Amino acid sequence: MRQTLDGILVGVRAHGERGAVMRMATGEEGLVAAYVRGAHGRRLGPVLVPGNTVRADLTSRNPSELPQASVELVASRGPLLGEPLPAAAIEWVCALTATALPERQPYPSVHGALTALLDAIEHAGAARDWAAALARYELLLLAELGYGLDLTQCAVTGDNDHLVAVSPRSGRAVSAAAAEPYKGKLLALPAFLVEGGQGDWPAVLDALDLSGHFLERDLMTDRAAKALDARERLIHRLRRAAGLA
Repeated sequence: MRQTLDGILVGVRAHGERGAVMRMATGEEGLVAAYVRGAHGRRLGPVLVPGNTVRADLTSRNPSELPQASVELVASRGPLLGEPLPAAAIEWVCALTATALPERQPYPSVHGALTALLDAIEHAGAARDWAAALARYELLLLAELGYGLDLTQCAVTGDNDHLVAVSPRSGRAVSAAAAEPYKGKLLALPAFLVEGGQGDWPAVLDALDLSGHFLERDLMTDRAAKALDARERLIHRLRRAAGLA
């Protein structure tokens, strides 16, 4: 069996003295794992960096076997790893994708959003802009994997005006009037998540608190919870960048 795929490298784990198992997010096949021989050498070291876009030639004797891959670089995001905020963002979003997605199940919208998010991290003028895209990516991933939030109408009244909060239990939006008796018990719903556009720093951080609550509760559980350490480091850096640490 032979296959050539382009994808975003989201994970690399050492395997033996000279090899590694890589995971790449692709549009056609979803998350794909493969063994790379000589992964720690001079040629492949700069290639096998999470966040890079790569082309992999995969070979295996049967579909159930872990394929071997020869890998070449398509686009490098390695230079960003010298910048603390982008590096922390790439570390987290790659860890999240590698941990949450099941292998060989395509999620085209997730792949498209991941590509756009990494492009935003690379090219956006301000961290606030890509941080908003990160919150949207996290919410999209939750929705695609069956844990979507309902931000379209109030859970109490059924209205779709003045939605300001989300129930931490049901994941449903709550209007300003209905939220009043439950102050301190609901999660803030930033307007930009409902209306589009960009939010200011407090709104972006509220959005990340919202997505983070449901990621931790529903998706990043058991062994996967360890990956949340990368998110914690990123949120701390973002709060410092916003002057809110």
